[in-house]
Amino acid sequence: MPSATAAPAAPASSPVAAAYARLAEALPELRVTEEPPRSGGGWVRATELAAGGPALDAFLAWDNAQVLRDYGQQARPDVVATFGLHRYAWPACLLITVPWFLLRRVPRLPAGQVSFQRALGRVTARIRDVACLPDDPAAALPNSRVVPDEDALRAEVREAVAEHLAPVLEGFRPRMRRGPRALWGMVTDEIVEGLWYVGQLLGEERRAMSELERLLPGSTAPYVGAAAFRELTGPNGEALPTRDRASCCLFYTLRPEDTCVTCPRTCDADRIARITAN
Repeated sequence: MPSATAAPAAPASSPVAAAYARLAEALPELRVTEEPPRSGGGWVRATELAAGGPALDAFLAWDNAQVLRDYGQQARPDVVATFGLHRYAWPACLLITVPWFLLRRVPRLPAGQVSFQRALGRVTARIRDVACLPDDPAAALPNSRVVPDEDALRAEVREAVAEHLAPVLEGFRPRMRRGPRALWGMVTDEIVEGLWYVGQLLGEERRAMSELERLLPGSTAPYVGAAAFRELTGPNGEALPTRDRASCCLFYTLRPEDTCVTCPRTCDADRIARITAN
């Protein structure tokens, strides 16, 4: 399997299979297989979530039950919907960002090509085509689209995520009571925090942060905000990476005293204490 910084080897089963395999090694609770979308048995298609009907009702019932079980209280419907969107969008973004980060290959995955089984942590993805650079061995494949440089490849990442999630956001939007800016701010956070976390697992946190800063500099509609990384200084003078979220996950509605470590509501002193306690 190629290293994260080495030139990709000639493709085997698919041009992104090595990236998904490495993701599964780093994050065993999420497994991606390249196959047609599934239905039934706990599977939900992204297009079903986008339709906003009974499939979305069933999907959000899982989040509602989880809140009642873990926190002993009923969350507002918009909070439940926000949790549900996060739990779909986080892995969905990784389908696109991980192959880009590891192999410099960007799969196109319209909503109709993906299904999700949340209880098992499984995702199916049927790849339509893959964008790559001119010197990539995958450029010779029939379903490859060659782009001229890294800037163009970053644009492919942004376009692929937007293509996949735009209809899904429309399905969730009436339940969430949020406008387009807030929803795309949430997608910005899912892209950044998902790949940042995977970069940590792979031992490449700093490279992931650098790549994300170039991917989302803050002026790339429809995304809202930038990667927004910054550094704090720990008690021993160590550098502690953090960022400020572009959106709110609404967890504070359940536990007002327990905000996310990247929430703008969380002061730097609390961030330092929580990061160094891990």
